[in-house]
Amino acid sequence: MPLYPEIEPYDHGMLDVGDGNHVYWEVCGNRRGKPAVVLHGGPGTGSNPFLRRYFDPAAYRIVLLDQRGCGRSTPHASAYDTDMSVNTTAHIIADLELLRAHLGIERWLVWGVSWGSVLGLRYAQTHPGAVSELVLTAVATGASREVALMTRGLGQFFPEAFERFLAELPEDEDKREGNLAAAYNRLIESPDPEVRARAARAWTDWETAMAPAPPRSIPRYEDPVFRMGFARTVTHYWGNDHFLGEGNEEGVVLRDAPRLKDIPGTLVQGSLDPGNLLGTVWRLHHAWPGSELIMIDDVGHNAGAADAVDALVATTDRYAASR
Repeated sequence: MPLYPEIEPYDHGMLDVGDGNHVYWEVCGNRRGKPAVVLHGGPGTGSNPFLRRYFDPAAYRIVLLDQRGCGRSTPHASAYDTDMSVNTTAHIIADLELLRAHLGIERWLVWGVSWGSVLGLRYAQTHPGAVSELVLTAVATGASREVALMTRGLGQFFPEAFERFLAELPEDEDKREGNLAAAYNRLIESPDPEVRARAARAWTDWETAMAPAPPRSIPRYEDPVFRMGFARTVTHYWGNDHFLGEGNEEGVVLRDAPRLKDIPGTLVQGSLDPGNLLGTVWRLHHAWPGSELIMIDDVGHNAGAADAVDALVATTDRYAASR
């Protein structure tokens, strides 16, 4: 099933969530439709109009937001004086609850991609009464072993790019065993703007090297503001176990998956997603009673691939009938 046509919001605003932060939100579709909230990836990418199109605008009241520090939310993580200590998983979950109350929504379907799937899962585990269904794609759980795979484990498959990635780190960093995301975050928090800029560039080069395209080919990474805000935010989260607490080696989200037993959910996963090397999506599916797993052949970490789009749109169409 194809994406729905492009639409524009009928309402939007900036929500004061405290700590000096204001979160951008928008609503489109049917004012009386089934509420759904869309959680973007990253952390730190910001939302995208493309994400509106996974939902039938005649059936859904579609809520999008830019999470703290990214997109149109303020202050932006690219600014050196932005306080990142108040940008954590718990803070964003609290922001979602403030936004839900602000919009007068009792329960909403939660749709999440990549990091948004981590956030959606943890939100549903801690606020199950607020979630009617979960639709997750490019699934991750935020476990520290997933971060280790993305920052170190995949180096054997991309040895030249990995060598460049390590070369940016100071000699006193533990390049063999240390947390590489945390090491990069220390560079990005440097008072020296040149050090920060070079580290952000190296980080996005590594992110791109793992995608089916040459380094530096993703247009958004060529925007220095986006590049800095994204690299700062993702290393902040990855370097701190996604702020999920102790015991996150195997995954706090996986551990608490049984809490989702009363929430219907669908996982749409590409068969070539790197996270599959750890069995993440299968383990989540089997730990979550009543969940549905749809595997898409020959697709990686990409919710925009045609077959993934078909599955995601069919899923939201199916859940639209449940109010």
